[in-house]
Amino acid sequence: MRKFIAILTLVIALATSAAASGKVQWREISGEPQGRSVTDSRSSDGIEIYQRSGAITIKTQHTIQVKVFTILGQLVSQATLPPGTSELRLNRGIYMVKAGNITQKVAI
Repeated sequence: MRKFIAILTLVIALATSAAASGKVQWREISGEPQGRSVTDSRSSDGIEIYQRSGAITIKTQHTIQVKVFTILGQLVSQATLPPGTSELRLNRGIYMVKAGNITQKVAI
């Protein structure tokens, strides 16, 4: 149990330090994401969420507000994304992504 608590504390500290230091930043990417979207674009206003090479990738047809939380509810990133494809590189873990009107769990 102590080992679990120590690991959990370390994960929280790493997520907090990355967010506080400004290293967590969305960037636009070109090209189509490879693989299958976690969300169905037909039922989510054209928003698609992917996990790709250690990053959360979001493809959208219009400007959206995005928030990313750790599985413990700590805010990691908050941004307004333009139309197109954007990605956010994060440490391995499980994150909750709220993009527009959908919320989706993403494991990296």
